This record gives sequence, C-alpha cells and structure tokens, in this order.
Amino acid sequence: MAAFRIGCVPITWKNVPQDQVLSEIAESGYEGCPVWRGKEDTTQDVLDRIAQYGLEPAPGYLQGYFWQKEKEAETLERARRQAAFHREIGCTEVYVAAGGFRAYTTARGLTRDATAGHVLPEDGMTDEEFEQTADMINRVGEITLAEGVRSCFHNHVATVVETPAEIDRLFSLVDRNLLFMGPDTGHLAFGGADVVQFFRDYAESIKTVHLKDIDGDVLEEGRAEEWDYDTFKKHGIYTELGQGMIDFPALLEILEGVGFEGWLLVETDITQLPTALESAVVSREYLRGLGL
Repeated sequence: MAAFRIGCVPITWKNVPQDQVLSEIAESGYEGCPVWRGKEDTTQDVLDRIAQYGLEPAPGYLQGYFWQKEKEAETLERARRQAAFHREIGCTEVYVAAGGFRAYTTARGLTRDATAGHVLPEDGMTDEEFEQTADMINRVGEITLAEGVRSCFHNHVATVVETPAEIDRLFSLVDRNLLFMGPDTGHLAFGGADVVQFFRDYAESIKTVHLKDIDGDVLEEGRAEEWDYDTFKKHGIYTELGQGMIDFPALLEILEGVGFEGWLLVETDITQLPTALESAVVSREYLRGLGL
C-alpha cells in the first residue's frame, strides 16, 4: 500500500514573514514543507519553529552547476552540509537539480532560459559535459547516502537537463544505486515529456515528487512564439493543481502500484490568484477530491 505524505513548497509566498508562510501552509491542510536554517539557527531551532504549526520537515533542494569541474569542490561541500542537515531534521530524501538558465550558453549562442520549453538537440550539453555532470552527481549521491539521505534528481525547465531525452541520457550515465528520481510534474510537461509515460518508465526510482500543474494553452502559444522562461511565467504558465494539463489521477495510480512511500509536495511557482494562501487551498482541496 502506498503512503502519500502531502506537503507544500513555500515558493508561492513572496516577501512575507516566515511565520506567516508556515501558518498558512498549516491552515491549508498540509502535513509539512521544506525548511530552511538561518545563519543564527540551530537545527533544533528549525524543528521547534515548524513544530509550532503542527508541520513536519519535507525534502529540500540542492542545485549545482555539475558540468563545471571548477565548481566541484564548492558543490560537494554544499552537498555535505545539506545531507547532514537533512539527516538532522529526519528527511531521507533531498532534491538534486542541475543549474542552467543564464549560466549555460548553447551551441546556438543562447542561454538555457531563452530555450525554455522549446529546446533543440543542439542546445544540449556536450558529451564531456554530460559525463562530468553524471560523475559529480554520483559523488553527491555517495555523500548524501552516507548520511542516510537519497539524492533524487529534480528536472527543471531552463536548466541543462530539461527534456526527456536529456533526463534519459543522464540516467544512462549515473549509478542508479546512487541517484533516484524526484520529478516535477509541471516541468516534465513544460520540457516536452509525456508525464504519465515518464512515471511508468521511472516508477521504481521515484522517491518524492513535486506536484505542479501548467496551462496547456500558454505552453502551446509560448512554444510557437519561442518565449524565454520569464515570458512563460508572465503569461501564467503555472496554475493550481487540477486547473491545467497534468493527469494527476493517472500519476497517483502509478505510484500506488509500486507502493510509493514518501512526500508529494505541491508547488505553484507563481499564482494568478490574489494570495498564496488561496492558491495553496485550491490545490489541497483538489488532492482531497482525489482521496488524499
């Protein structure tokens, strides 16, 4: 039997106090959320703060420019700190994402945020860069597993691993005992994947998920016009769960079929609703309608 834990990523809240974010996530009916530690915070401070709202810590995020060998030492040190923190707060997974955006220039002379949603094969990393990326992510996986934390690859539009072909290529190079899957449903569709088929293909590797929905009409228009990532966002590519193109019942059925046990984290990067609280409530009510 699958065991779904429902959390919420705080990204929807912009420029509001931390206590308000935690309070509204709890008010919306979520079990937990990713947590962060300030410079003066101890781990116990973090746990005490979130416990005040009846919430539990959910998996956080580690992004790296894995194709850049010169950043290796700094990236691996961040991985060590993040892994230790996750162990201390009781999280057994961490999302690991490749960078990109304006930090990577393609063979066409474009940054990856300029090719978002309409990536061509020539926009991808070179063979050497893919091998470097896989090698560094393997090392990240070793570091986190030593702390009892599984590294779960997190796809993201405008990064160097966006499309299904890029994800498949990365997973052909990494050690599957070191790297698991933590997909983002919205970014999968945004990047051109058949999300249901992707979940079927990687079902056994999926240990945690970002539940995100996107507007299919906006996606189609943006691809035709070759918008950059910011333009997609300005036109409302992101929407609340159940309002867009993602077939969540099918995805949940796949996870149920493999006995998934882990966090499902609702994430709406930018809401078109008046407040983040309203957005969180809409998505939580949708999941309740699916029996979660």
